Amino acid sequence: MRGLLSMSICAALMQSQSPSPAQPPAADDPIKTLVSRLDLEQYKATIKGLTQFGDRRQGTARNREAIDWIEAQLKSDGCSNTERIKYTFTPRTPGARGTQGAPGAAGATGAAGASAGAGAPGAASAAGAADAPAGRGRGTNAQGGGRIRRTGVNNDPNAQPDEKLRELDREPTPEGPGPREEVYCTKLGTTHPDEMYIVGAHMDGIGWGEAANDDGSGTALVMELARIFSSPDVQTDRSIRFVLWNNEESGTDGARAYVEQRQALQGKEDPAGSGKFPEPKWLGMIQHDMMLFDHGMPREDGTVSKEQRPEADVNIEFASTSKFSQQAQALAWAFYAANEKYATDYPASIGPHMTNTDSGRFQDVVPAISLRENQRGTEIGAGWDPQWHQPTDLYTTYSDKDFRLGLNAAQTTLSAVAQLTGASLKK
Repeated sequence: MRGLLSMSICAALMQSQSPSPAQPPAADDPIKTLVSRLDLEQYKATIKGLTQFGDRRQGTARNREAIDWIEAQLKSDGCSNTERIKYTFTPRTPGARGTQGAPGAAGATGAAGASAGAGAPGAASAAGAADAPAGRGRGTNAQGGGRIRRTGVNNDPNAQPDEKLRELDREPTPEGPGPREEVYCTKLGTTHPDEMYIVGAHMDGIGWGEAANDDGSGTALVMELARIFSSPDVQTDRSIRFVLWNNEESGTDGARAYVEQRQALQGKEDPAGSGKFPEPKWLGMIQHDMMLFDHGMPREDGTVSKEQRPEADVNIEFASTSKFSQQAQALAWAFYAANEKYATDYPASIGPHMTNTDSGRFQDVVPAISLRENQRGTEIGAGWDPQWHQPTDLYTTYSDKDFRLGLNAAQTTLSAVAQLTGASLKK
């Protein structure tokens, strides 16, 4: 894999976007200090707070309440300049990913063939194929036999044994078009406020559970990074935007709305001469989607181990089919290097098949990568996470090892973004 990227590309990226060449961690290394502010219990508490809203299915009251809660948390943690993207969501045909029929209706089970480039800006969303295995993964065979576990969306409320949670999740997504919102906040750069990295995760879920992993784990990660970067003693040369997408499960519609509304505004000073840039130029987009469960491939009977596999790692993916694939690959390697330098427990790996998450909406307009528990197309889509879109995606399902894997993803992103934006601590 390392041969896919020339050292000159990676070096050019780091030289153009870092304030200085990478140095070994010093005793007073500000990035090491920032990483040390990430706390496992705080990360778990943020995920737990999100689960009080059940699966946070888009279009429901619990989804709107969760957005309000996220915004309040961001403000209380110092990221006070919160804003919202407002858009109209138009449902797709019945059976597409994330649709919820009447209670007891059959789930939208997947079929093979999800595209690695699904969700690209301006392209039709691969909603119907989003829950399917995408190609041949490790532990599968090309004919569909062997150790492969078909995945889909649970739409049966009776599959959720917890009566209280079942009632919380019962309100369905409205059938017709309707208004939707998503919240973001920004860490303003001091010397280059007109340039920024976008750090995102989706806050909506499906499956009649708590969406603790998909994607409470990613949402909590982004919120924790917003908290740390918003500390009064932290400054960055470039800006960072923390976005909690909505409507990911319906086909990354919230990210699409952001691109459609904000892309043309990049780098424009408003008002002129003010030094304010409502939409700084995008330097890169980093998505976080399912951070906790790396227990290995399904066994012959389709079950998955209850224990984390010894080879558990943080997966960093880019889309080899995107217009910015070379730059995205360089960005992925910058994150890989940051993981090696600052992550405490788990290594990183890189894959070229980023797919079916919000970063796909950005991949043809800016270098974009996604951090996950496993590779989306070849592993998650082949059944490596039995909680995916299921009633078992609960906070209590996961162990401290699982949560620590998510924390290491947070360490990876925090340290990489801190390097790329020139983060420092005020004396």
